[in-house]
Amino acid sequence: MGRKLWITTSAAVLLWAGAAQAQQATPAANDTASEQQVATLDDVVVTAERRTTNLQETAVAATVLSGADLENKGVTSLEQLQFVAPSTTVQNFGQGNFFNVRGIGKSEPTTAIGVGVTTYRDGVPVFPGYFQTEPYYDIASVELLRGPQGTFAGTNATGGAVFINARNPDFTGVNGYAMAQVGNYGNIKLQGAVNLPLTDTLAARFAMNSEVRDSFHEITGPYSGHPGDITSHSVRTSLLWMPTPALRVLLKGDYNNLDFGGYPADRALSANDPFEITANGPHSGVDETARVSLNVSYMFDNGITIRSITGYQDGISEFSTDLDGSSALNNTFYDRVEEEVWSQEFNIVSPDDQRLTWILGAFWQYDDVVFPVTTFPRGAYHVGFPEGVIDYYIFGETPKETRAVFGQISYDVSDRLQVQLGARWSESTSTNDNVYTTYPAFGLALLQNDEVTAEKTTGKLSLNYKVDDNNFVYGFVATGFKMGGLNAPNFYVPASSFGPEDVIDYELGWKSTMFDGRVRTQLGAYYMAYEGFQVVVGDPTVPLFNSIVNVAGETVLKGIEGSAQMRFGQWSIDVGGSISSSELGEFFAVDPRLARIPCNPQTGPAAGNCQNLSGNSQSYAPEATFNFGAQYEIALSGGATLTPRIDYSHIGEAFTSIFNNEALGDRLEARDIVNLKLTYQRNDWTLSAYALNATDQTYIAAINAGLRYAGPPRQFGLNLMKTF
Repeated sequence: MGRKLWITTSAAVLLWAGAAQAQQATPAANDTASEQQVATLDDVVVTAERRTTNLQETAVAATVLSGADLENKGVTSLEQLQFVAPSTTVQNFGQGNFFNVRGIGKSEPTTAIGVGVTTYRDGVPVFPGYFQTEPYYDIASVELLRGPQGTFAGTNATGGAVFINARNPDFTGVNGYAMAQVGNYGNIKLQGAVNLPLTDTLAARFAMNSEVRDSFHEITGPYSGHPGDITSHSVRTSLLWMPTPALRVLLKGDYNNLDFGGYPADRALSANDPFEITANGPHSGVDETARVSLNVSYMFDNGITIRSITGYQDGISEFSTDLDGSSALNNTFYDRVEEEVWSQEFNIVSPDDQRLTWILGAFWQYDDVVFPVTTFPRGAYHVGFPEGVIDYYIFGETPKETRAVFGQISYDVSDRLQVQLGARWSESTSTNDNVYTTYPAFGLALLQNDEVTAEKTTGKLSLNYKVDDNNFVYGFVATGFKMGGLNAPNFYVPASSFGPEDVIDYELGWKSTMFDGRVRTQLGAYYMAYEGFQVVVGDPTVPLFNSIVNVAGETVLKGIEGSAQMRFGQWSIDVGGSISSSELGEFFAVDPRLARIPCNPQTGPAAGNCQNLSGNSQSYAPEATFNFGAQYEIALSGGATLTPRIDYSHIGEAFTSIFNNEALGDRLEARDIVNLKLTYQRNDWTLSAYALNATDQTYIAAINAGLRYAGPPRQFGLNLMKTF
């Protein structure tokens, strides 16, 4: 691993040396001013730190994609984000996702464990863990920030944060677009948006996305439902009111009804074609969500801005599956989650044109997850055995409340050197409110009314140095935190608690703009020390069931990341990659898939299935990721253009559990995904032919609960868009 890091670092230094020398070259004499302008990259801005800054002069490792970037690269949802951003993996297994950045995020399907990569939509933190399948449409930008975002995103951002910004209304006139798409697997998509200036001070924007698609799978057996068939409908309404240049009021409402028909899967160690499976259980997967956000800002005459961001979200998620992944047994799973989230944030932001700039903020969120009372056959677990049937149910409420205050100051020591200090104090309370765990076969009904509270201060200290107008270097130390919680009761054993997670991150970075604005690069290295990593293992007290415990020793993640965007004439190229390693600290645990025995997480002993996991790789942390995209614009007669594009992504092999047991299917093989696109544009019309996963690589995208979920096969079709 050390040799890989050294080779990559050496290559980056050589690239920098050659590029720096070439940067001094003068343009060819026959280059016109217009050609120079076309070949120059636009500035990329980030807003995640509550003010608009140039990415090339901001001390953060980030991937920022415009709406056009998302469209060109075929990114229509969270799942595809992993193919265009370094150090990012997304495992879509049904109700919820494992979303990890640098191996930190969420790798256990339980609401007891918080997410490690939090997502904001239009300034509002969305449902943590569930409801991650909302499509990307009419998007202005997506900002993926890597590393703990302890100042601005808070306790659920130990791995990073994603900020998704939909397009806002404006006063430029009536404009918009309409798009229709047809593809294989019966795919039909309709999408569009219209911008309407209603008065000189009031504008509206309406957007919609609707899609149907048949299943990728051929399923035999007496299953129920329509697994894999998609029917998706989304609408968004936005209103912008600006009665004066100082006051801005933005109201947005989103509604999504997303029916995925369930997520077909078979056993993790199956050797058959993963798209040809057998099942005898139910299949369903429906997310219905509504979100309203209100963003109000006012700028005083002295340049100070105050801002209020209010959010309300309501969602219902239903999921069922054949839990044994075959027609041989009768194990099924059903879950219904109802979630309601209120949030409020206030900011006070100083003017940008000062030597000392600052931001102050306050945040509050109430997140109530309800598991409604259910009965057979809609139980949480229904497990068949030769001697009888065991049903296992959980119902009740698990509300969480978070309060925080935060701030950041930036001081320009000189025209080149800047010091930044940010901090956030958070207090979170997690409650199990009348949570019942019932085992009818054993006559057990266990009640839990417990509460756990944690408070923590996290933040970031950064030194930023502007070498010249084209080169920026930085170094910082940042911290992140995820609170602990409560396990469900285990038979007559009281519920046990688990502790918080803490991470400290050391990073160095260099960003450069080269070749007169034609090339933009980012290069960074990080070292993250992780304490108290939360995992699900066999319960050390009563090993029949599972509990959440903390890794006793220190987990270390380290690596380097780089990216570049280039534009030379008609060529546009982007590239990104990462090499990393992860090692768990000393920790003893029982693999829940093997014989259960008592096992102390701190002392073991290492015998039988009580294993010392020290040195094992963290789940969903590939050692290497790489992405490359290139397109060439060909000028045709009449002002038309023809643009072929190719995108390639490599995500290295990774383990799906901390036990790193290949014999039990813990290894996800590497995947190499190629997307192709050919676009013809003339005036306001654009016609595109596309192929996603053009080589039709068959790969396993996720493994969960002993089941494997295949990644999407080759999809191709035509896309016609009219702008106005």
